[in-house]
Amino acid sequence: MRKTVLIGGIALASAVLLGACSSNDSPSAMDHSASAPAPAPSTQAAAGHNADDVAFAQQMVPHHSQALDMAKLVPSRSTDPKVIDLASRIAKAQDPEIQQMQGWLSTWGTGMPGMTHESMPGMSGSMPGMMSGDDLKQLEAAKGTEFDKMWLTMMIQHHQGAIDMAKTELSKGGNADAKALARKIIDAQQAEITEMQGLLGQS
Repeated sequence: MRKTVLIGGIALASAVLLGACSSNDSPSAMDHSASAPAPAPSTQAAAGHNADDVAFAQQMVPHHSQALDMAKLVPSRSTDPKVIDLASRIAKAQDPEIQQMQGWLSTWGTGMPGMTHESMPGMSGSMPGMMSGDDLKQLEAAKGTEFDKMWLTMMIQHHQGAIDMAKTELSKGGNADAKALARKIIDAQQAEITEMQGLLGQS
């Protein structure tokens, strides 16, 4: 009799344990774990970024985009091979950086804020170094030496604005990759400013 009771007790304990295990694998349990805030493997880059990192990328993308627009004007308007070469190098450097920052924003789940050309940050002076619509129209209308001087002067201002934004990212940002890009922008664009100042001095 005792043996029968003992076996029955073991069977009951086993049933309880099996029930507990199966409850952990139930849809409701899985739903609860799915709703937890733990990041998915594809969003690991989201860890370690803050609002300043997001602002840096969201502002630097249109800032770089305007530099690309300015660079595209050069081949058909400039008469200086050095200016043409510089514009090409600026475009080749900044286009991949735009793609990189857009990738971060996608990973961070933020993206770019909805903007029209007229409402783009910087057109109203909200971002340092951005040219106004009138500035760009004057640049588009210029040719030859006049264009070169105007383009170099505007691009120096544009680069300085990017450097200021990058310095803010270095001091306030939290994402290591974003801060590394900020340092790269500072180093590259400061060197280009020095180069452009030299070209202005020769004209």
